Amino acid sequence: MELTEKIVVVTGAAGGIGKGLAERFAQEGAKTVICADIDLAGAQRVAEGIGGVALHCNVGREADIRSLVEAVEDRIGPIDLFCSNAGILTLGGVDVPDEQWQRTWEINVMSHVWAARHVVPRMIARGGGYLLNTASAAGLLNQPGAAPYGVTKHAAVGLAEWLALTYADKGIGVSVLCPQAVRSAMIQGHEDSVAAIDGILEPEQAADACIEAIRENRFLVLPHPQVQDYIRLKASDYDRWIGGMSKLNSKFGG
Repeated sequence: MELTEKIVVVTGAAGGIGKGLAERFAQEGAKTVICADIDLAGAQRVAEGIGGVALHCNVGREADIRSLVEAVEDRIGPIDLFCSNAGILTLGGVDVPDEQWQRTWEINVMSHVWAARHVVPRMIARGGGYLLNTASAAGLLNQPGAAPYGVTKHAAVGLAEWLALTYADKGIGVSVLCPQAVRSAMIQGHEDSVAAIDGILEPEQAADACIEAIRENRFLVLPHPQVQDYIRLKASDYDRWIGGMSKLNSKFGG
């Protein structure tokens, strides 16, 4: 997909990867970029900088995502690309309280489910569209010291795979973004974490990788190319991979 004259929605657009995506889509000539975030003031600052539109959205609530899709389609036009980007980091293991597991699940997984539920039927009815879901390298490799994050990001990748294989013949393109550390509020205070082992990228670099993938209709977006090697190792020798991750956990797991 080319972005010229397209209507694009980006959740979590007030900062980090979402801000980088919104700005990059505008540079690519998108007709309108809708910057959605629970932080409306932050979204407005980004939208003002790119000539876009800011809308409030708490992605942990299906009603908010449904309202976002309806508002854009009714007031602005048909959504060509929906970037379900917002997410949260929850540290800890199986002892993390249930309410934190549930909140992480709703934001990191169900937000993608709800976005697809409300936008995909509209896209299919008019001949196609595109979904970009932000997951994480943790969704492919796991995350020492952060069970809720690693588990929910695995689920996010699994959902993206399901969407891609289910709707490919209906004109729906799907890409899933799986970076390691990207400079954002999420990484603040965790600059020495395992996610930063291969360096911290700028949001603009992650956005550039997404543009390339969307243009090529490529599923997996890996701004940190080393992740591809880690995936191959995991697939070729799972026990060796577990052993290596265990060593990382001893160093970074907390």
